[in-house]
Amino acid sequence: MDYDADKVDEMVLALLYLTSSQDAYATRAWKGLDWRALDRLHKKGYIGDPTGKSATLTLTEEGAELSKTLFLKHFGTKH
Repeated sequence: MDYDADKVDEMVLALLYLTSSQDAYATRAWKGLDWRALDRLHKKGYIGDPTGKSATLTLTEEGAELSKTLFLKHFGTKH
């Protein structure tokens, strides 16, 4: 199936905000999304390496900010 990978990456990054939390060290999110998209987001510098045994991944500072922005853009309500 052909699809726009950049659009998928934008949606995946937005959804990472939905499951994200911040601790003293990093913003973390559950990594139960498409592995190809996560790999592309890692290559774009928005998330840390998604491979490994941990159930979460880390978002870079830029990735965390963009994740929130995209989530609000696509899923936020207008008051």
